[in-house]
Amino acid sequence: MTITTAKQQPRPSRRLLRLTPLAAMVLALPAHADWRVVPTLSTTATYTDNVDLRDDTLKRSDLVTQVAPGVTVVGKGRRLSVSASAAWHQYAFLHGTGRRTVDNQRQYNGALRGELAEDLLFIDASASRGQRSASAFGPQLSNDLYALGNRAEIETWSISPYLVQRFGNTASMQLRYTRDGVDASGRDALDGITRRGFNKSHGESVNATLASGSAFDALGWGLSYYRQDLESERIGDSSTQSLSANLSYRVTPRLSLTANAGYDRYDFGLGSGDAGRNWSGGFVWKPSTRTSLQASLGRHYYGQTGSLLASHRSRHTVWSVNYSDAVTNSRQQFLLPSTIDTAALLDRLFAASFPDPVERQRMVAAYIQASGLPPSLADSVNFLSNRYMRQKLLQASSAYRRGRSSAVLSLYASERIALTDSQSDSELLGSQLSSLNDNVRQRGVDASYTYQLNRRSSVIASWDLRRSHSITTGLVDHQRTLRLGLTRRYGDKVLGALELRRRSGDLGLGAGATYQENAVTASLSMQL
Repeated sequence: MTITTAKQQPRPSRRLLRLTPLAAMVLALPAHADWRVVPTLSTTATYTDNVDLRDDTLKRSDLVTQVAPGVTVVGKGRRLSVSASAAWHQYAFLHGTGRRTVDNQRQYNGALRGELAEDLLFIDASASRGQRSASAFGPQLSNDLYALGNRAEIETWSISPYLVQRFGNTASMQLRYTRDGVDASGRDALDGITRRGFNKSHGESVNATLASGSAFDALGWGLSYYRQDLESERIGDSSTQSLSANLSYRVTPRLSLTANAGYDRYDFGLGSGDAGRNWSGGFVWKPSTRTSLQASLGRHYYGQTGSLLASHRSRHTVWSVNYSDAVTNSRQQFLLPSTIDTAALLDRLFAASFPDPVERQRMVAAYIQASGLPPSLADSVNFLSNRYMRQKLLQASSAYRRGRSSAVLSLYASERIALTDSQSDSELLGSQLSSLNDNVRQRGVDASYTYQLNRRSSVIASWDLRRSHSITTGLVDHQRTLRLGLTRRYGDKVLGALELRRRSGDLGLGAGATYQENAVTASLSMQL
């Protein structure tokens, strides 16, 4: 394997300095590591009758062509694994770039996991750049990356070394330090309103855990401490602290009872904060290797709360249900997305047919590409806000595969109640819409169906329906997208696709403003 480096710049950027430890790890990768570098190229032509996603009086049609070179890198060795992808989208418009469109857009996403000292010191790292919905109201993010309405580019990075120490079969300890950052690009995203109002922040966190080992047969225990300090440009510094203890008792080989107690302290910045005790009790039930159910009910200082995590896998289906209730913010969700990972869902579905994990990963990636599925489902739950909030989130997903038919279904319902003052969000949506994202309920369903005509061709249909309700203002927003498509594979490395799309919904500006779009897209994707 040969690795080349660019010529050193006289004054390296701070971001480059952050990545220096990652570069050193790659250079130290053992020669026997398995690397797979796949250059990609996609070309797309889209005719749309509403390229700006405006109402009928202002909409205009256009032909948009796209060329997107990219690369995917996967490396796996005994002590280091890397997974990364990047693409650069270049657009050309028949009638020229409009005020709400852009001529290029960059995306990347990468993750690294390494072992610095055997069975002792490890490191996780990640970085990403991509578009996100700015508001829960208005047209949501789709595959029309050239549009700028209600979206912003978000960059994230995280470096997290951690120490693992085992004390025989008595206990194990983990000590983790994390440094991360979240930033918006500042591009115009909604009728000239910039996203510089989204707070640029850097975070430092320490997480320490101590858990019982195999010497404790029926009774298990654990202790954990977490602290995060945020440095922000707009709302001042803030911090989070949490101390908790947990117990578990195995009643039967398949059923365990659980209990947790702790104390949380939040400093929200701008002179506000809160603190209080918490407790919960629940159970873990695993009747078989294919079914598990974990649930708890308890109370935090902000009210009664609970959690649920259930999964089931059969020969042809997988099912998953998840409910959480916690204090969070937008930057935390961008770093740890509250979405349903499509690949992880399909990985469980393909487990019976492809027991080898490497082969299964390849088949899942090919299926996602051929079916036109997004990398994550329920991706509209998060939106831009500088405020801490209490989020209740229920997600359910299912995947089906049998014969020539396959389908993926996901549903979600969320409620976000702001815990801090709206002053920190005053620049995000402008003065007229500043309270729109204060307290929001969202509902949505994503469904897709694929029928394989033959070994190389498939027909795809998908439906996306979303509803957002502003509890503060009373505004209700609906978004609907219907897609019908045909894909055909030419050899092992070329995929062609033809898609018809119809979108409609509210513009998120109140006063009954709506939009409609009809589009047809032809694309060709290649692995070089």
